Amino acid sequence: MTAPRQVTLDIDGMTCASCAARIEKRLNRLDGVDATVNYATERASVTAGPGVSDDALIAQVENLGYHARLPLRPSHEPEAHGEHGAHESPAGHAHDDLDVAVLRQRLLVSAVLGLPVLVLSMVPAWQFDNWQWLAFALTGPVVIWGAWPFHRAAAMNARHLAASMDTLVSIGTIAAFGWSVYALFWGDAGHPGMVMEMSFAAGGDAAHDELYLEVASAVTVFLLAGRYFEAKAKRRSGAALAALLDLGAKDVAVLRPGSEREVRIPIGDLIVGDRFVVRPGEKVATDGVVEDGSSAIDASLLTGESVPVEVGPGDSVTGATVNAGGRLVVRATRVGADTALAQMGRLVTAAQSGKAPVQRLADRVSGVFVPIVIVIAIGTLVGWLVAGESATAAFTAAVAVLIIACPCALGLATPTALLVGTGRAAQLGILIKGPEILESTRRIDTVLLDKTGTVTSGVMALREVVVTGVASENRAADEELATRLVGSVEHHSEHPIARAIAASASILDDVADFVSHQGLGVTGVVDGHEVAAGRPAFLEARGLALPADLMDRLHAAEAEGHTVVAGGWDGQARALFVVSDTVKPSSAAAIARLRDEGLTPVLLTGDNDRAARSVAASVGIDEVIAGVLPEGKVAEVQRLQREGRVVAMVGDGVNDAAALATADLGIAMGTGTDVAIEASDLTVMRGDLQAVPDAIAMSRRTLATIKANLFWAFAYNVAAIPLAAAGLLNPVIAGASMALSSVFVVSNSLRLRRFVPRGSAT
Repeated sequence: MTAPRQVTLDIDGMTCASCAARIEKRLNRLDGVDATVNYATERASVTAGPGVSDDALIAQVENLGYHARLPLRPSHEPEAHGEHGAHESPAGHAHDDLDVAVLRQRLLVSAVLGLPVLVLSMVPAWQFDNWQWLAFALTGPVVIWGAWPFHRAAAMNARHLAASMDTLVSIGTIAAFGWSVYALFWGDAGHPGMVMEMSFAAGGDAAHDELYLEVASAVTVFLLAGRYFEAKAKRRSGAALAALLDLGAKDVAVLRPGSEREVRIPIGDLIVGDRFVVRPGEKVATDGVVEDGSSAIDASLLTGESVPVEVGPGDSVTGATVNAGGRLVVRATRVGADTALAQMGRLVTAAQSGKAPVQRLADRVSGVFVPIVIVIAIGTLVGWLVAGESATAAFTAAVAVLIIACPCALGLATPTALLVGTGRAAQLGILIKGPEILESTRRIDTVLLDKTGTVTSGVMALREVVVTGVASENRAADEELATRLVGSVEHHSEHPIARAIAASASILDDVADFVSHQGLGVTGVVDGHEVAAGRPAFLEARGLALPADLMDRLHAAEAEGHTVVAGGWDGQARALFVVSDTVKPSSAAAIARLRDEGLTPVLLTGDNDRAARSVAASVGIDEVIAGVLPEGKVAEVQRLQREGRVVAMVGDGVNDAAALATADLGIAMGTGTDVAIEASDLTVMRGDLQAVPDAIAMSRRTLATIKANLFWAFAYNVAAIPLAAAGLLNPVIAGASMALSSVFVVSNSLRLRRFVPRGSAT
């Protein structure tokens, strides 16, 4: 069975959240389609079955009167397998810039024409004979040409028996202009010497010849200004993602097979297995493994970590990082859509395209908001007339109701905060897989931390060699012999502890008859000596019991939280090798910050209890769960959940993947395995544990911004509509307030761009 595919559509013509809701509803009517339409990004993210073509999706949008297209790609960029629109194209940016430029031109012309109308209408002393006809001449182009985007959208909605914010604006401005035309040509307002007073509220002693030219022109200018600044802010809100996706190299110097000749080719022509050169100061073209050379790699643009990482032959490097040192020759292991940068882009795009649970109420309100406002406006008009007020006062209040309403702020509250928050998080090396994850970060109260590779570096180091019954003058020689014999055997093992012992040997000899005893130890013959190394119980079972002095040191080392390997040869246990993992320097500070966030840290590890408690004590963790196998980690997560805790799991290895998926919030260290990253909800690209409280703080700040936006958007409408209906707001003031509410929501979201967590180097 063919799996569903992911499709992204760029959509033009949306003017408010109601438009997005209408398109989303239409797309979801198709069988096998699950669509989310984001007003802020002007994109639809669609999961479509094999029977639904791209053309069918586009047709559904076009039938509603909007325009849809697949995102264009640069010619050098390979398309993701089974996906469309993984990256924003330069063409898309140019299209957006053109739209903003056209909107700016419409705003400037309308402002130049509308300002004299507003001033003349507000200042009676400046109202010369027949001033009203000049105001009429200036207002006509503003209402017809300046407000044309609103009228066009309203007409399009009307054809589909729908309404949006543009419907309210179009009806309001046309009504104000139409009333003024009637008063000028058929009423008394066209007489020379006509004087009009300006009132900030409806009602009063206004006569039947009252003009509303300043309402029609000023409201149009205010709303165009609001839409222009909103459009610019939306472009800035997506700048972080655009910058992320633009980090990659555009071309690369490839070494042709059989020669050392460099040929520079477009990045899209690079294939897996190609060897390419990275000079000092250049970006690494794609993910790969260093084959020759050594250098320091600056990964701060991807991970937020400012300290360069030393690399040499055999080390992995990530595309878009910067070579800060010597010349490197790298073999490409992943290209195009498979690279870490591309995966980051897809994760961030998916998060920005989705909807947080807190947005559902706003979506439901926006869907019915405009019809309700129209009903309220009609009710206001009728109510004022029934109450015996003048037609002018009733009309003024009704127009104010139409214009004050602002579902745009509701529609922008969540997506703009998501755009800025997830983009800023990506700059800090934090990848949030979806908007629903923000709710999870708010609810968690317990953080389970894997020990090795998370709290500790995961790199074992030899701390001490203890040789039995050796006089001080012979100690160095005997320790060197012990390290050579045992290190030579351990060199053939893949275990991290074995590698640490082998790495400490200055000389490694050939080994005969090597045997690995899974989970217990190794044996072999080195330079004629039969050598065994491993757990003390393993040696004892082979007749190599530890003497008393080694046994005492064994107990002391284990009490200190170290791991001990026993070594023996020629029928006797002769040495101990004390090995331990190193705690990351930032782990203690990170644990303290987790506590500051109101979270309880718990160390979860498969290591022995003594070693686990030693590490926990050094970083400030009180609760320890030790000796747990991979399947046991899942059971521990479930046990804590049954106790009523909301659990986050932090890990980096394959053995953590199941627990990451089971936890309420899975946080993967990006320095770990792909399996762990795939199973998690949040990925921190830095190996520094400080990135975990950074991620939680960033997610919580984004969620708080969304909630603040929604609160003010709701509060604005709850307060403003009754004031307008009561005749306490002039339509001009209403129009300015409506425009400012949308700008406020977007500006509040943009504050997330300045977010710098305490543990971040950025």
